[in-house]
Amino acid sequence: MENPMNCADEQQPCCPPLASLWSGQQDTVSSKKEKPTALGGFVLVHAGAGYHSESKAKEYKHVCKRACQRAVDRLKAGALAVEAVAAALVELEDSPFTNAGMGSNLNLSGEIECDASIMDGKSLHFGAVGSISGIKNPVLVANRLLSEAQKGKLSAGRIPPCFLVGRGAHDWAVTHGIPPCLSEKMATKFSLSAYKRNKRKMELAEKMETGPNQTKKRRQSNENENGSGCLDTVGAIVVDQEGNVAAAVSSGGLAMKHPGRVGQAAHYGCGCWAENACKVTPYATAVSTSGCGEHLIRTMLAREVSAAMQSEDAHTALLEAMQNKFISSPFLASEDRVLGGVIVLRCCRCVEAQPSQGIQAILVEFLWSHTTESMCVGYMSAQDSKAKTHISRLPPGAVPGQSLAIEGGVCRLTNTVE
Repeated sequence: MENPMNCADEQQPCCPPLASLWSGQQDTVSSKKEKPTALGGFVLVHAGAGYHSESKAKEYKHVCKRACQRAVDRLKAGALAVEAVAAALVELEDSPFTNAGMGSNLNLSGEIECDASIMDGKSLHFGAVGSISGIKNPVLVANRLLSEAQKGKLSAGRIPPCFLVGRGAHDWAVTHGIPPCLSEKMATKFSLSAYKRNKRKMELAEKMETGPNQTKKRRQSNENENGSGCLDTVGAIVVDQEGNVAAAVSSGGLAMKHPGRVGQAAHYGCGCWAENACKVTPYATAVSTSGCGEHLIRTMLAREVSAAMQSEDAHTALLEAMQNKFISSPFLASEDRVLGGVIVLRCCRCVEAQPSQGIQAILVEFLWSHTTESMCVGYMSAQDSKAKTHISRLPPGAVPGQSLAIEGGVCRLTNTVE
């Protein structure tokens, strides 16, 4: 099990107090020691927990940078967290290198069916779509479901939907101004070649003779096809200048999945979670997950991690949650490998030891953890000139699905109050 790259026991004047602030492999994000500028906010994105080859590392990092920049641009323009997080997801969905939106995995029938969800920590509203086809950016449908629900009841007192699937989700999106896109235009050369390769392997496996040894080989083949290399759901979490948080997640699902299958990216409390601070929860928290959808659904990992973040030590809380609520979860006792990853942020307003006249600040702790071979992340504050990216990998000798990596950092956002 990997320990954080650097630990610091420095005390930060915050309410409630933080026992220890720590940073990952990169330098801790912080505002410059110049005249404070607008808070703006902070964004953390991921391009999936799975396996990211060195040959494509540049592309994965580049799309994470673009997603961060897109969210920060919206934050600087005064947008709330939920709007900024949706903007980040659109950028991630549009990349042909991610398994979300454009370039998503094809199912057994050779079709693209996507899942996505978004949660607003301020209103606690949630929107999701599952197994949706013919929509380039599923997160926009999820976000529209969320915003429509905030308007209140429909005619005749009907309750507005927060989760739609299949053809119904597609038709609802079109009637609400989201343009359709031919599914064949969403497939890429890479996704099509992967589908053909996987289909050939499945056909060969089905022709194998029955028997104990052959059954074992077929099972191993299926595990390899849906192993950590395929679990590249994308997601983002954001805090805005008012301290509101939001989270979103989008996925094309497992390669060669059964038509109609809905993964964690659309399930409440499994794909993402966001909750503003209140009297009961002193920290605002946001979480986005990636990995084997069935594992994440059965453990409701997003909500479990969010709840754990109310502990004093964020790093220890995440480590224990990933170990006890995921890897060693009784709900996954029959699984040999438990594959998943999370990005997390929590924040609270700082209380300066010697308050500066007209200065206010928000302290943001951001973390990521995964049991897969790797996880690609990017992060940026509105006070940074560019985003930072990192491909986190399990330590040498660690076993995917049985060990975990955990890293992160701290960002202190400040601005001048008139």
